[in-house]
Amino acid sequence: MRDKKKTVVVTGFGPFGEHNVNASWVAVQELQRIGLKDDIELVVKEVPVIYDAVDTTVPALWKDYDPVLMVHTGVSSVASELTLEQQGHNKGYNKPDVASKIPETKNFHCIVDGPDCILSHVNMAVVCDEVNRSENCPVKAVVSYNAGRYLCGYVYYLSLYHSSESSVFIHVPPLRQPYTGKQLAEGLRLAILSMLHQIEERDAKS
Repeated sequence: MRDKKKTVVVTGFGPFGEHNVNASWVAVQELQRIGLKDDIELVVKEVPVIYDAVDTTVPALWKDYDPVLMVHTGVSSVASELTLEQQGHNKGYNKPDVASKIPETKNFHCIVDGPDCILSHVNMAVVCDEVNRSENCPVKAVVSYNAGRYLCGYVYYLSLYHSSESSVFIHVPPLRQPYTGKQLAEGLRLAILSMLHQIEERDAKS
């Protein structure tokens, strides 16, 4: 057992393309304002939409904070609900980042010789059901098995490769399509608390 507060790290992305204000980072900042639980230390981090930055940021966050849960968030133009990503993929990241660069690995891999796909041990269907059944939650949720082949999928795979037991990714829709940043934050909070409950139950059985 830890004798200090358990830490949850939540990241959002910076601006890119048409997203001059990235809804994921707005939602994460709102989440920081409302918090999670008294016994949880919440750490938030804005991540640039740059592959090299993700390569250094992800290992540093795991090393510096040793979180019980790493939550990455990003915006998706096609999302209209909280989109809970169940898995991450290793290759195919050939879309240039905001620095006009792509991974220099063969087949544009995240991790050379890593598995093609890694599933999170957090059951997103359970989380989705809890969000959608909550009378107090202003947002709806869906489960997805494709986080895309851009920085969202890239950051997710890197964390899954580090710890598939404690890594998740959530896509949010653009702001006011249909939710505000505060509404997205309330949805994130409920989803994260559901994830933490799963992890606590799993740890209790081990």
